[in-house]
Amino acid sequence: MADPARARKLAKRISQIVASAIEHEVKDPRLDYVTITDTKVTGDLHDATVYYTVLGEKLDVPPDFAGAAAALESARGVLRTKVGQGTGVRYTPTLTFVADTIPEESKRIEDLLAKAREADAEVARRATGAQHAGEPDPYKAPREDTEDAEDDELAEEESRG
Repeated sequence: MADPARARKLAKRISQIVASAIEHEVKDPRLDYVTITDTKVTGDLHDATVYYTVLGEKLDVPPDFAGAAAALESARGVLRTKVGQGTGVRYTPTLTFVADTIPEESKRIEDLLAKAREADAEVARRATGAQHAGEPDPYKAPREDTEDAEDDELAEEESRG
């Protein structure tokens, strides 16, 4: 098993090589809007998982995930060759491409935060001008029972008596 620092360095280098090769050397139009986000390498440095995202051509056009996945699969051999030439390791890692779910998760979290902000604003709006339920002083002073006080006084007089 390799040193974790070496695996991180190799993963970073693989990300750079694959991104550069997709941009400059692989001539597939389906890869024009593909961005390499991260790479993970196994401890034995034999397998690399490359995470990618796909952007749409325009903001209102959904991205073509299937086309990008097919293009990456077809270019896997070329990209692995480029990684082997660029890293100089004894065994060139096999490449696996996985669509990165972080953009979708971050959008979901942003939507949840927006809902929470709206709910907080609604609570703050309802709280303006509201009064507390019950009396202004919710803490009651202990009552002194007048009967108990009279009984105590009589008991004292009889004991003195």
